[in-house]
Amino acid sequence: MPIRQDTIWEHFLSPLVRLLIDEKALGEYAKSIDWDRESDRIRRADVEIPSYYSSQNFHGIEGGYLTSNAAVSYDPITQYVLPPNETWIRQGLIDAVKVEPRRILDLGCGTGSTTLMLKQKFPEAEIIGLDLSPYMLVRAEHKAEAAALDIHFRHGNAEKTGYPDASFDLVTASLLFHETPPAISLKILQESFRLLTSGGQILILDGSQRTLRQTEWLNDVFEEPYIRDYGMGSVDAWMGTAGFEAVQTQDMWWIHQITSGVKPISAEAGLSQMNVRSYSPKSFAEGDLQGFPSPAFENQ
Repeated sequence: MPIRQDTIWEHFLSPLVRLLIDEKALGEYAKSIDWDRESDRIRRADVEIPSYYSSQNFHGIEGGYLTSNAAVSYDPITQYVLPPNETWIRQGLIDAVKVEPRRILDLGCGTGSTTLMLKQKFPEAEIIGLDLSPYMLVRAEHKAEAAALDIHFRHGNAEKTGYPDASFDLVTASLLFHETPPAISLKILQESFRLLTSGGQILILDGSQRTLRQTEWLNDVFEEPYIRDYGMGSVDAWMGTAGFEAVQTQDMWWIHQITSGVKPISAEAGLSQMNVRSYSPKSFAEGDLQGFPSPAFENQ
């Protein structure tokens, strides 16, 4: 395990956030679950946990996401570290969907916040949330049950999901790529390309790479072992390398970005298989943000 370094989060932001969250309620929730039994129920023996994931701390949590502590604390903390509002940022990905999806795969779904929003938007679609942490998936299942949403959560690796070719119309990933080495991000995109149908869409929500390059201190806010490499890269370029077309990145609130790509339609597939609806990128202005719920599924 690498030697930890103190971060701005630990020195300044964490004490402020702790004043805002209900630690007693979190503790009661954590104690109400048999995490060993529940995670064992979800854990798949054929899933190999890669070293880039298991050997690092994330967000100052010892053991990273492979702990119940990460699953319990992720939502209460995330609502305060996705300015100006977690739900608005995740909704940006939902609004960028330009296909009519029948099957959706949400990669690195974590506790399922974006996955739940996708199901609410597309109630008739079959939606699968995939994540390497069985602990995070336990929390995701609880949230889906509380919201009465039929979602399948699966323990798996986004690099090699095991699903057949052309299984999905839409593949999404929220806040995943800044937590993986660039070489792994490219593998995830290549796997996504394989999984998508012709004309299928991929959407990546994450931190703004341009802002991270221009604002060094943002790289030091949290304990994020791969964020500098992510910031120096280009999701657009990675998507192009993976074979996607019509790639475009839209900035959101200066520190976030959403990148969209489409798997080209082969001559064999023909235009009749296109599954696309009209879409205009949505720009958020401060005056348009009144009345949105915050944070995402905060009471679930």
